[in-house]
Amino acid sequence: MAYELSALRDLIVSPFDEIIDVRSPGEFLDDHLPGAVNMPVLDDDERALVGTVYKQESAFRARKIGGALVARRAGLNIERYLLDKPGSYRPLVYCWRGGMRSGAFATILKQIGWRAETLEGGYKTYRRAVVTLLYSPADTGAAVLERLVVVDGNTGTAKTDLLHRMATHGAQVLDLEGLAQHRGSMFGAIETGQPSQKSFDSAIARQIVMFDAKQPVFVEAESSRIGRLSLPSVLWAQMRHAPRVRIEASLADRGAYLAKAYADIAKDPARLSRTLDLLKPYYPSDGVAAWRSLAAEGRMEDLARELVAHHYDPKYNRQRARDTQAELGRIRLPGFSDEALDAAAREIMKIAATRLSSVRRP
Repeated sequence: MAYELSALRDLIVSPFDEIIDVRSPGEFLDDHLPGAVNMPVLDDDERALVGTVYKQESAFRARKIGGALVARRAGLNIERYLLDKPGSYRPLVYCWRGGMRSGAFATILKQIGWRAETLEGGYKTYRRAVVTLLYSPADTGAAVLERLVVVDGNTGTAKTDLLHRMATHGAQVLDLEGLAQHRGSMFGAIETGQPSQKSFDSAIARQIVMFDAKQPVFVEAESSRIGRLSLPSVLWAQMRHAPRVRIEASLADRGAYLAKAYADIAKDPARLSRTLDLLKPYYPSDGVAAWRSLAAEGRMEDLARELVAHHYDPKYNRQRARDTQAELGRIRLPGFSDEALDAAAREIMKIAATRLSSVRRP
């Protein structure tokens, strides 16, 4: 019998030695089960071929071609990845919907003597569970989000750094920018690029199901999008109503901090110039020209302070005027030394522990 997925957490603490995704590399890259390894029995071109034959010729011929290709690649996968596995090896094998690819590979593994099982419904079952958790307001699995605390503050107040430090002190942290591989502003793109929306959803879901629902979960204030990725609707709704702790710092300190945090962009004049050009539709030409001059002169701290004062702070202030979130407290950073940031991280955790229970959400 196939293994039935009753809860997402079952995959994190599963009874299997390994989770094997036999879908094509392209399917795997788009998204996959947490911790899965890719052992494709059809590559992307072969999968397209079988699909074309199925639609244009016949299902029987497609199965014959697919069977031959699957058998050939299954043997290669065993030679490359599985020859050192012991007799007690117990993998969970899945494909798109628990059909021919996973069934064929699992059958071969069982014939060898391994305790292979397939996932009932394949990847589609897993994806359905993720969507229910993150996009269904009635799902009880997301109850942990009711303990959400937003770390708020204007650009350059080290919110991401504070989250990381809180995690080292034992706090439950949902680092959305880290999962999205983007720093959350027009300057925030990272060279490695962003994952797919499905992969982003999976990463969020994996963390949520591992959190203790009785303890606070800290998240950085974000808009509904990080780069090209959208925050799942259930999470975004909870963030909009979650209580917050406000971080403040001087404009001079924030400029210095941002110049260091975005040093990679400062080293790439062409990229910096392209990014500044994105501001042209919103600001007078002489203002954008002044910012470009600061960039050309290498005055990155001055440029950061100008952008914060005239672009980012006004945006934050307009948004904050519409917020209805309860404020648990404010912390004024005296600077961005390790000592100051560690002290602030511990203070955020203390504020949440002592004041969160008294807050009523809308």
